[in-house]
Amino acid sequence: MEGFVHPDFAPVTEKVQAIMAKKSARGGMAVAVYHHGELVVDAWTGVRNAAGDPWLRDTMSMSFSTTKGVVATIVQRLVDQGLLDYDVPVATYWPEFASAGKDTITLRHLLTHQAGLHDVRSIADSAEDLINWEHMTKLLAEAGPKWDIGTRSAYHALTYGYLVGEVIRRVTGLTVNEALQREIVEPLGVSGMYIGAPAAVRGDIAEQLVDPKAVTRLFKMTKTLAKAKSFQPMYQALVVDDMLDVATTERIHDGEIPAANGVFTARSLARMYAALATPEDFDGPPLVSADTLREATRIQTTLGANGDGRSGEKVGRDAGVGFNMRWRLGYHLVGTTKGVLPQAFGHFGFGGSGAWGDPESGLAVAMILNQVGGTPFGDTKMLRIGAGAVRSAERRSS
Repeated sequence: MEGFVHPDFAPVTEKVQAIMAKKSARGGMAVAVYHHGELVVDAWTGVRNAAGDPWLRDTMSMSFSTTKGVVATIVQRLVDQGLLDYDVPVATYWPEFASAGKDTITLRHLLTHQAGLHDVRSIADSAEDLINWEHMTKLLAEAGPKWDIGTRSAYHALTYGYLVGEVIRRVTGLTVNEALQREIVEPLGVSGMYIGAPAAVRGDIAEQLVDPKAVTRLFKMTKTLAKAKSFQPMYQALVVDDMLDVATTERIHDGEIPAANGVFTARSLARMYAALATPEDFDGPPLVSADTLREATRIQTTLGANGDGRSGEKVGRDAGVGFNMRWRLGYHLVGTTKGVLPQAFGHFGFGGSGAWGDPESGLAVAMILNQVGGTPFGDTKMLRIGAGAVRSAERRSS
């Protein structure tokens, strides 16, 4: 393993080494951890491509839905600037969006997956459509919601990026990646953060390595979902039949998919969440104001999947994911193998990537990797690494 780990946080890199020692491990990964503003882990291991070239300090990797938390942070920045308001109808910024009964959908609905526009299968005929911004936003502007707006959440796995991204584009005049550079990369002085990576940096992006067994399991799961009525929202939101044919090639970077094709270093993700979670530990103005961050990280969804709010264990269950995501404004709950962190917020992605911040523990944790497998919502890697970070922080503070 290369890089740096503070002795107090050795359990984090021990988890990484254990993960990479498994026979099923492929590719490489990088992990970064901040604790109260101090970078205590910045480590990487494994290979970045099928040729076996080693993972490097500045290797980036496509992080799938981990991208959503980055896009949400752009939104919080624009709210602070008065360019956006969570409770203003989306059509105020994007007039064409008002069609088909969507005139009352607000930015808050988009960020909490309550707009009823999760169904990417009815919009995208193939993965090639996903890199055509004008095509996707035009069809989403014309589409009608699947159910009454605000009555339930259903994970907008791919459509989230076009919906929130087009709002960003309308109020800034920038592409989402340009907004990312202006609103996050430049203020934090970081590097290695892109959505729709330009050709000049693609040599620094790890090749996505497909785990055949994991993909076989994924397709079996997909077929099951297609048959089960209760899982239709998940199937509709996640499945574009030839997704991996595009996602595992450079073609995926030819357009912006702000729900899925962000490429990051672990270091840049951890720095962003550290700036959010513990702004007092850094010099200069906060990345997001205290008032905006308080609202953005408050749990927003309490309705049951059927919209009644009185469904016992099902209260808060997302109709697409199947469990309580405790949606914030673009972020979700943070779990570890030791349990859920009540005050933490972040976003995980397919394959196992993820990043989060926790004001209570003072931690910000991020992991990227290039093994394509697991479930649509990641696997236990990030949960185990998060537990190692939490345990280390507790021991350090005791």
